[in-house]
Amino acid sequence: MERGDRQPLVRKGSSSYRTFPDSTARRLDKEYLRSLHNKRLYLAVFAAVLGNFSFGFALVYPSPVIPALEQHPSPALRLDQHTAPWFGSVFTLGAAAGGLSTMLLNDCLGRKLSIMFSALPSALGYALLAGAQGLWMLLLGRVLTGYAGGVTSASIPVYISEISHPGVRGMLGACPQIMAVLGSLVLYALGKYPPVSQWLILDWRWLAVAGEVPVFAMVLLLCFMPNSPRFLLSQGKEEEALGSLCWLRGEDTDYAREYEQIKDSVRKQSRRVSCAELKDPFLYKPILIAGVMRFLQQLSGVTCILVYLQPIFKRTSVILKPEYDAALVGLVRLSAVAIAAVSMDKAGRKILLFVSAGVMLASNLTLGLYIHFVPASHNSTNVANTTLVSSAHLPAEPTNYITLIPLLATMFFIMGYAMGWGPITWLLMSEILPLKARGVASGLCVVVSWLTAFTLTQFFLPVVNAFGLEVPFLFFAVISAGNILFTGCCVPETKGRSLEQIEAFFRTGRRSFLR
Repeated sequence: MERGDRQPLVRKGSSSYRTFPDSTARRLDKEYLRSLHNKRLYLAVFAAVLGNFSFGFALVYPSPVIPALEQHPSPALRLDQHTAPWFGSVFTLGAAAGGLSTMLLNDCLGRKLSIMFSALPSALGYALLAGAQGLWMLLLGRVLTGYAGGVTSASIPVYISEISHPGVRGMLGACPQIMAVLGSLVLYALGKYPPVSQWLILDWRWLAVAGEVPVFAMVLLLCFMPNSPRFLLSQGKEEEALGSLCWLRGEDTDYAREYEQIKDSVRKQSRRVSCAELKDPFLYKPILIAGVMRFLQQLSGVTCILVYLQPIFKRTSVILKPEYDAALVGLVRLSAVAIAAVSMDKAGRKILLFVSAGVMLASNLTLGLYIHFVPASHNSTNVANTTLVSSAHLPAEPTNYITLIPLLATMFFIMGYAMGWGPITWLLMSEILPLKARGVASGLCVVVSWLTAFTLTQFFLPVVNAFGLEVPFLFFAVISAGNILFTGCCVPETKGRSLEQIEAFFRTGRRSFLR
């Protein structure tokens, strides 16, 4: 940091810590942001988020595959009502294991190499799926692709936040979610919903082969991308870190000033976190905020709604052909995440979180009350269990315009989630975690997220069968109300702040940072 540009961080005789630069430094920061060349930065982000594309592709792989495997002529590969749910949900267990291992990978290999490492289990998992001769190969392939997804979920947001600057970090932080949704849409298009002609449909084995393409493209592109300057500095590789920042920002920019700020921040932090240091609010507060956000995100019901979308529509007598429902949801998610990407650096993170939680609250409450007070024409809650694996074979129920209510409520829920609590929780995780614990804590947050998703997915149908479909949605509504309170009380606004300024806020607790 150039001493002439900022007032001293610590004033003599005072414990206050300046989290804001003075007017001169703010002007220099704005001029610096306007002078940056972002093309190489965008290329590096694109190379990384190909991992999220593969993650979205693998996540919804069972959607067109389960109906095909239910009718497979070989008993060794045929799925039934007991094995099909496991084929879909075991992915989340692999993702939790991937997040757990990333607690070490992020700090040992670095962010970029961790992302590249995920290509190994991903390629092996797709190969097992493509050449499967038995159920164990199918399940192992799902676990391995889930493991790769867990690694990328924990590594890519951290990599993006550390190579980005405050002017575009919000927009780029939404790219992982956008690419995951695109991956899902491509899977639907190739597997079930051909946009041009019948020959474009791929069977379940060739779908797995197609999943290898973004994996290899990611590895190839990342070979030419730099590692995170912050990680390189934490490893003592100062010249390599300076070269990385120069490549990302442009040689004719004042990147040396940003480099000194990052170097100063890294210098103040030791490489390892001791147990005694975990009592420091500087460490445990951002870790708790990030972890609780990941917990609340999944507890709001998004995974259950996406996994059991067709059973929910069938239970509420919505007439919607199976070949359109997932594509419609994907398009709504894509448009909402795009809105969030454009708005995040202008409106801020907190306002989008408030709006997102409010929309989810209204949607879940509407759907829960609708199911409770408007009897479905097909009233058995066992429909949910049946349609999970064979909804495409059930005839549509006669209905009327009132069934637009659950359809619209579900669409608004997906839109609300995708514009706030979907992408922003991942972005904030990578922004607020301190550098010395960023690799471990991001992996921990992914573990919390996917274990919560797995638990909810497994308990959803038993709760529906025991208490009715309205109970989970009313529970999700209560959680969404809690999301609003948590956002207002605990989540800081990080728009326009460097990672060093965000760390300074947690180190000092100055409320002026939030204004």
